[in-house]
Amino acid sequence: MDLSKTIALILGGGRGTRLFPLTKIRAKPAVPLAAKYRLIDIPISNCINSGLNRAYVLTQFLSESLHRHLRQTYTFDHFNGGFVELLAAQQTVNQGTDWYQGTADAVRKNLVHLEEDWIEHVLILSGDQLYRMDFREMMRTHIESGADATIAGIPVSRKDASALGIMQVDDSGQVRGFVEKPQTDQEIESVRMEPSWIDAHGIPSRGRDCLASMGLYIFNKETMVDLLNSNDHQDFGKEVFPEAINSHKVQVHLFDGYWEDIGTIRAFYEANLNLAGNAPPFDIRTPDAPIYSRPRFLPPTIMGDTKITGSLIADGCRIGQNVTISNSVIGLRTVVGDNVVIKDSVVMGADFIDDPVNLAEGMVPLGIGSGTTISGTILDKNCRIGSNVQIVNEAGVENQGEDDVLQVRDGIPIVIKNGQIEDGFRF
Repeated sequence: MDLSKTIALILGGGRGTRLFPLTKIRAKPAVPLAAKYRLIDIPISNCINSGLNRAYVLTQFLSESLHRHLRQTYTFDHFNGGFVELLAAQQTVNQGTDWYQGTADAVRKNLVHLEEDWIEHVLILSGDQLYRMDFREMMRTHIESGADATIAGIPVSRKDASALGIMQVDDSGQVRGFVEKPQTDQEIESVRMEPSWIDAHGIPSRGRDCLASMGLYIFNKETMVDLLNSNDHQDFGKEVFPEAINSHKVQVHLFDGYWEDIGTIRAFYEANLNLAGNAPPFDIRTPDAPIYSRPRFLPPTIMGDTKITGSLIADGCRIGQNVTISNSVIGLRTVVGDNVVIKDSVVMGADFIDDPVNLAEGMVPLGIGSGTTISGTILDKNCRIGSNVQIVNEAGVENQGEDDVLQVRDGIPIVIKNGQIEDGFRF
């Protein structure tokens, strides 16, 4: 299915408060993922692998690092006319001076970029989800059904339905009902699907009787423009989509692969560690649908006498003697001293290679010092962890700190970007 007349709009999200402090100084789509990528690389890679190379990324919060990453990564040749460009909130004559008030408002304020005649369809994507999808298949569903809009849906069990938008469709797959995050049995029953219908459409239901919205949409351009200009709705999922069900033909496109919304610290932490296993639910190594990111031309990782199990190790690392790394993610340019234990942790690495000879007074060398134990922890970029440090959350703290170098979210200790932990520290 040809996507040459389709443009992608990737929604960068708001302040990312549920991912704080990882979003303290960066936009949510710029958060590092799986040792060498960023969250934004997932939807863009899905677009490129689907033959779609024209995309705008809509964001407004702390977009500098995101913009730099997009500029340095996604450069297309002059003959194909591809682009990935950032559309940050800005003051305009027609759209006023307000920041984006939600996902729908963000798209509404950028409709001017969709006025070119070649654009017939608009693909709306989220910038903080982990999945692999061929959007050509979704477009085929859209075209063959004659829909005005198509939404990706995934079967889920009742216990998962309360955190998602749940759809009910008729026998032809047209969406007829929708409840946002149903909390009662009565609400779930109002949109429940027969498992036999899911089975009949090529996906094993395995007892799942709810269809969840994945927040991925294809709109006919005219339909989307009409829906946005006829009201002041601010959110696609909660307002525009439910209205579209009542006024237009909205079709579901069934999907049953791995899909994770990286919306919280716990989800981010678990998704990263899941990628490090021997049989990850999402395989970043799929050769016919790779995940793209910025080429950094780093040297291979150097390891001493090291025991590594179930982990991802990025390029440019230096790992010392008698080091144990298990069930962890080790990011680019990470330096690990001797006699270090890293377990169940996400270490994001560094943006640069440190010069330990010329350190400023009182500055701990970049990386993880000798004799240190890191367990169940997230170390953001450019952390300086001293020697004989222990970060294991001994007291089982659930949440702690707003401006501290070490904070805790969902029971997970987090050392913030550029944070320094002195020698001998214990937590």
